[in-house]
Amino acid sequence: MPPLHTYYQEFQPAEELKDIIQCFWYYKRAVGEEQSCFEVIPDGHTEIIFHFGDSLDLFDNEKLTPLPSPFIMGLQEGPVCFHIKNTMEIMGIRCYPWVLFDLLDIPSGKGIHLPKHPVSQLYPDLNALILSGTIEPAVARIQQYFLELFSQKSFDDVLSKAGTAIRAAKGSISVHEVADSSHATLRTLERKFKKSSGKTVKDLCALIRFEQVRNELMLNPDANLAGLAYQSGYTDQSHLTREFKRYAHVTPAAFARKCRNEQ
Repeated sequence: MPPLHTYYQEFQPAEELKDIIQCFWYYKRAVGEEQSCFEVIPDGHTEIIFHFGDSLDLFDNEKLTPLPSPFIMGLQEGPVCFHIKNTMEIMGIRCYPWVLFDLLDIPSGKGIHLPKHPVSQLYPDLNALILSGTIEPAVARIQQYFLELFSQKSFDDVLSKAGTAIRAAKGSISVHEVADSSHATLRTLERKFKKSSGKTVKDLCALIRFEQVRNELMLNPDANLAGLAYQSGYTDQSHLTREFKRYAHVTPAAFARKCRNEQ
């Protein structure tokens, strides 16, 4: 099998979009003619995925399901496996989960959604730009779409304040503190949050804490796990291990070894 080649780049959104979109990103992966599986581990974001080139298949329950372009990946509770062959290119929009579904006017949920939405009309333009190798204009085309969409929408103030508090605390915040920050009752906060993101506030905070640890171990596999647990708001290393295994299906120590070997 030929060596695997990958390329990844992130692009920051315009100032007007920073409370909606964390970043735009481009990813290219070449694996040869043999079909290859790659795993995506959960994080605290919801993403819109455009893919180009050869087909992108979801591997679930021992079967492959071709995915349209674009599709939406909601908040996941465990790793998701995709299959590709030859070369795959992806443009992604990494969004905050409490605003994306309201922005697009579609129901929220935790799984992979396949909405029929005007955003899909971007595909022909993006495909032409990607084929020509011009990534920045493709990002600009996506950003212009969201700037226009943003200008036509208004957002729930409770959700905006809750999201700001959760982001600032990197998930290490209680539901009561989030409610206080958003000037809402617990019942109102939870109802609005579940409707907008498909998750409870507590679940999302747990995902964001997990994401912080995952990212740190990817960059620094030799990080001290006890210290990392304390820095990330876990009660102790055992608490970190339980939560990490819940989302990654491996322990943080095993994940760190894998990252070390890949480096």
